[in-house]
Amino acid sequence: MTDTTTGAELVAQALISRKIEHIFSLSGGHITPIYQYLEGSDVKIFDTRHEQSALFMAEAFGKLKRKAGVAMVTAGPGFTNALTGVASAHFSNTPLVMIAGCVGLDNKEKLDLQDMPQEAVIKPMVKQTLICYKAERVNEYIDMAFRIAQSGRPGPVYLEFPVNVLNSPVQKEAVKHTSTKVISSYVDTSKAGELIEMVQKADNPVIIAGSGAWYSDAGDELEKLIDKSGMPLFTSLSGRGVVSDNHPLCFESAVPVRPGCVFTADFEADLIILLGARVCYYYLSGDIFNPAAKMVQVDIHAEEIGRNRSIDLPIVSDIKGFLKVCNKLIDDKDLSKELKSKFAPWIDKLTIAHKESRDLAQINWQSENTPIHQLRLAKEVDDFMNQSSDIVVADGGDNTVWMEMTRTITHPGRYLDYGIYGSLAVGIPYANAAKLLYPDSRVCLVTGDGSVGFNFMEFETAIRKNLPIVVVISNDLGWGMIRHSQELRIGHAIENGTFIGKVDYHKMVEAIGGKGFYVEDPKDIKPALEQAFASNKVCCINVMTDPTTVSPGSTMLAEIGAYKA
Repeated sequence: MTDTTTGAELVAQALISRKIEHIFSLSGGHITPIYQYLEGSDVKIFDTRHEQSALFMAEAFGKLKRKAGVAMVTAGPGFTNALTGVASAHFSNTPLVMIAGCVGLDNKEKLDLQDMPQEAVIKPMVKQTLICYKAERVNEYIDMAFRIAQSGRPGPVYLEFPVNVLNSPVQKEAVKHTSTKVISSYVDTSKAGELIEMVQKADNPVIIAGSGAWYSDAGDELEKLIDKSGMPLFTSLSGRGVVSDNHPLCFESAVPVRPGCVFTADFEADLIILLGARVCYYYLSGDIFNPAAKMVQVDIHAEEIGRNRSIDLPIVSDIKGFLKVCNKLIDDKDLSKELKSKFAPWIDKLTIAHKESRDLAQINWQSENTPIHQLRLAKEVDDFMNQSSDIVVADGGDNTVWMEMTRTITHPGRYLDYGIYGSLAVGIPYANAAKLLYPDSRVCLVTGDGSVGFNFMEFETAIRKNLPIVVVISNDLGWGMIRHSQELRIGHAIENGTFIGKVDYHKMVEAIGGKGFYVEDPKDIKPALEQAFASNKVCCINVMTDPTTVSPGSTMLAEIGAYKA
């Protein structure tokens, strides 16, 4: 008699054999067969209180580890609850595999429990959808899902298993096994010479490195490039920290809300080199750049090149490999001294502009006002989280802007926010994932009083899983970004939908087993942080911040956001 197995056992075995560390999930009937075979295995199921949180944790895993995070959800509402996290991973180019159960094929269109057309809904949001209809092909489908998620430009992949496939018996000898490692990304060596020629002709070049620089592990090569050429660097999204903000040629964030010289650089640059950076609303869809500047875009995804701005030198290539070729050309042609000398006046100008802008911001970073200025809170966190292993997470509308304006990033993969999708609610799931993956690191989430409410019960998850994160809430009594954008746009804020009021979030966290702090005076922020981290407990620091302070993000939303006619 031939030995048999089931589709669910094959799924579990495939995940175990891939040495998957964690699967972020919320249980349900349509995925119970997989749970059954993962129980007691080396693959740890991390259960959250909401499917959205499971996807955000898997997304944070992908961002931090640069390999596919795995989430698993049940059919119907479990699936729909997960969609925001999938969309976030799509826009952040994060490798992720979402596994979902669904109604058995024999029960389709019978109004069975939690039946819905899941593939049709999710298809526009992922790199590929895969539905396994035969149990003997489970291994092939899992291999495909991970290969697609992690190859080229990373992104989410949807993998669906009908419950009858999971429960279906199959002869072991009929099972097909495939396992293919991701092939190294393509490097276009032919365009490196053209780029170096453009650099030689430029007077005011600027490099902007985005998430592609992080995913290709290009930090060392990028630092060599700016050291050899003397060109200034700005970083964005997951590219933050690939070269330290403390490097003399790294002028921190490329996002123009940040105090510094980024406006000067964008307006006056005659050559802009985008390295794995997309021309999105961070740069006013390209309108912030000098219209006369020559544009170079290096991206692993050909279709991305040219979005919102004509590109003079398009280069489809892995970032790290391409920079390695550029550095060799500079050495071979002995150009380093010439280029650094040529660009020295440009660097001097940016350095002066950078200091002048940051000097103006000091008044708010050092503000003694009460209610507390949000930039003072952001600066207190930035100063306190000063260890190289520290991880800071930002969530909220205005609050993420304040942190973007303030956080100094010296190491890559140590700062997380929602990126260009702009989805609130990522905060506690991101922080929990960071602490799970790096238990010896201090993890601090700075979030708004609006955004913390979305996935508030993930505080309980952190307590139950012994993940001592510290959550700092900037409490301005409501939805600050929307409130202020309405005031700017229509003259007043609409109270229903923008006002929350005073909520004792710290007491709520204490009630479920954590530790709470309440702060009204800016001088008490640092002591609260010290006590919170010393406690080694899940902590909530409820900081009362100024409800009248308007962030640059609110101004931009009023001028160019959803209200624009």
